[in-house]
Amino acid sequence: MATSSKIVLTPALAGEYSFGKLTEASAKKASEVLQENHDNNHIFFNKSGFHNHIAHHILTIYALGASPEIIQDQYDRNASYQRAPQPVDDKIIKDLHDPAKFSKYLNNERYYHDYLVFFQKEIDKKGYEEVINEYVLKGDERAEDMLVRMYSGFLHPIIHLGFGIEFKQPAIVAEALAMAAAHDNWLTPFFLESEEKAKASNQPSKSLVELLDNIQADRKLSSAAHWDDDNKIRDGILVRAKDEMIKYASQWTVKPDELEEKTAEMYNAAVYFTGGAQHPPKRVKFDFYYMHCVNCSIFFSAFLTQSWISTANKVRLLEWIGRNALVMYASRHSPTPLLDEIVNYHPFEAGKPESSWEGIIHRVLHHPDDGHASKLVRAIAHGAQVCKPFEESEKFRIKGTMWLQLGNMAIDSVAGSENGSSSWVRSAGFDQAWEKVEDRPRAQL
Repeated sequence: MATSSKIVLTPALAGEYSFGKLTEASAKKASEVLQENHDNNHIFFNKSGFHNHIAHHILTIYALGASPEIIQDQYDRNASYQRAPQPVDDKIIKDLHDPAKFSKYLNNERYYHDYLVFFQKEIDKKGYEEVINEYVLKGDERAEDMLVRMYSGFLHPIIHLGFGIEFKQPAIVAEALAMAAAHDNWLTPFFLESEEKAKASNQPSKSLVELLDNIQADRKLSSAAHWDDDNKIRDGILVRAKDEMIKYASQWTVKPDELEEKTAEMYNAAVYFTGGAQHPPKRVKFDFYYMHCVNCSIFFSAFLTQSWISTANKVRLLEWIGRNALVMYASRHSPTPLLDEIVNYHPFEAGKPESSWEGIIHRVLHHPDDGHASKLVRAIAHGAQVCKPFEESEKFRIKGTMWLQLGNMAIDSVAGSENGSSSWVRSAGFDQAWEKVEDRPRAQL
């Protein structure tokens, strides 16, 4: 049985999206390497806060049907550069039980291991569901602060939490909570002020794609982030156009009876601006930051099915991720999403089995990276299922065969990265982001 310190996967728990038949052998191998990572590695592989993606990668390829050999190979590739956590300090763990001292150690990677052990002990006593409700969703000062931190670090903590919930792994949940504690909380004013403004309004919600259009048309906001900003949300959007950003973010709201459709709307919008942010005649590439919005979307399907998360908290989690997508879009200079680039895309393997979903998944299972590509492919494949019932709505701009096109774009875009070319562009709305990207082969022009 899975516990706060022991990872146990079974084929019966295949997550929100799986491909093929999951095997006991793969479940055993995935559990083994995830346990090794859990026991031996820090959540950041360096002191600059670069994330350890092993849990994300292994759980994703496991769900996509990876063999034990592929799982081991991908683990070995990324285990080589990890580092050990700091030793646990029993005094600090004692302090963390005191709400007045809990915040003393936040936003410091040095204390990740202490928070991890603390949350493991809490989960042992209360269960991971109650711990999440108490420390993230309760609504008191401590939980409000932790909730913001969940959305920090380009969504890595909430992605990690999503994996833990999706695969019912208390140890992964403990990692996610400790990871959130090690992140900053400068997004607090954005989320809370957007929420307050939304509650004060009696206007119906706009759609996310309408708000994307509004943001792009607002020249002050869409140009507020500068290429040389260290952090384009913190130092750009929230310094030069905070009021404008909050104005638009507050206009997307969710009613309790809309949760399923609004989840799909959020998903569709994230895929729309991420897949559409192209720069012809440059090769197709996905924006590294936008991609995290897509990769995170799958977990909001998982949150919907958790009876222990209140409806009010499901609404709030969804509103925040939708607003996060809007500020993320604005922060990369608001590029026009080019639907023609998706509709007319000519896959590298067009007409071959490799361009089917089965072929795309086979290719990404073998792709040598840290898991971003496999998460993207899995999220796109799942998005096609989530959005299908609502695709007739004008709120949904990604429809039908576009999903398979996007799957091909995703796997084709990272091809060649093992030979030194970059898998992603960073800040796709800026011309500078594309300067080192090759032009497309003539056959794709």
